[in-house]
Amino acid sequence: MTAGTAGAIRPKAKVRLGDRVFSTSTVVAGSLILATLAAVALFLIIQSIPALFAGAGQLPNNATNFWSWVWPLVFGTIWAAIIALLIATPLSIGIALFISHYAPRRVAQTLGYIIDLLAAVPSVVFGLWGIATLSSFVQPFYVWLGQYLGWIPFFAPPVSGTGRTILTAAIVLAVMVIPIMTAICREIFLQTPRLHEEAALALGATKWEMVRMAVLPFARSGIVSAMMLGLGRALGETLAIAMVLSPALIVKWAVLQAQSPNTIAANIALQFPEATGVGVNALIASGLVLFVVTLLINMLARYIVSRRAAFSGAN
Repeated sequence: MTAGTAGAIRPKAKVRLGDRVFSTSTVVAGSLILATLAAVALFLIIQSIPALFAGAGQLPNNATNFWSWVWPLVFGTIWAAIIALLIATPLSIGIALFISHYAPRRVAQTLGYIIDLLAAVPSVVFGLWGIATLSSFVQPFYVWLGQYLGWIPFFAPPVSGTGRTILTAAIVLAVMVIPIMTAICREIFLQTPRLHEEAALALGATKWEMVRMAVLPFARSGIVSAMMLGLGRALGETLAIAMVLSPALIVKWAVLQAQSPNTIAANIALQFPEATGVGVNALIASGLVLFVVTLLINMLARYIVSRRAAFSGAN
């Protein structure tokens, strides 16, 4: 018998029961995620149909059609989330850099624990903090902005007397998304190849120059991932926004005035208990719009990250 023949009739390796059970369970788990997502999307679409085709007078606030009613909510949702992201991104990157490259080991560990614990605080606590403390604390600053920078449309007067504006809500959102953004950025910064950092320092670079030339370029896609994850978290926040804002169905860029644009999630939480008939379908349809917006943002983030997957530790 030749060596080739012996190889051809070699018995197949026996698959163990544990391996088969494990592989099957992973396939089921992965399929379950897709099935759940499809079921949620199907439910939202079916329940949204009556509102999408409703006529004038059937929708909340006597709106002429669904899109004229939901557009101010979409604007408020995106506007509050963008402001929160503008506040949270530089703070998160700065905290992550301090923990990963500047702080002593004990200080970095303690600060890391505090940041991680901050992510576990319920949103209702942030809402109470925004009402009881933050709004009154920032109100004098809002008055100063309106007095000296009121010529800028974003800070146009009249300034709210309570401080419960969309800017205050965005600050609360920023505090809520900082922990997760900081945690992701910190882990990405720590994955920077040590040789890259040492090479930059060996060439005479300062600590900041090393961070700018070696750490930040390596972590670029990871930072984008953290931003998109924080944006998705801000888009879906409900209780904190509902507690802080004095909402209205308006489209307004000014961030210091008492009447502020409402968000989709907060509007659903506030209106759902009293909604009936087509009003319920309208709220579910607005949830479908939020579902699509969040899905598009996640897809965009995944595309941006995948373009630099070979050069980053984000994946």
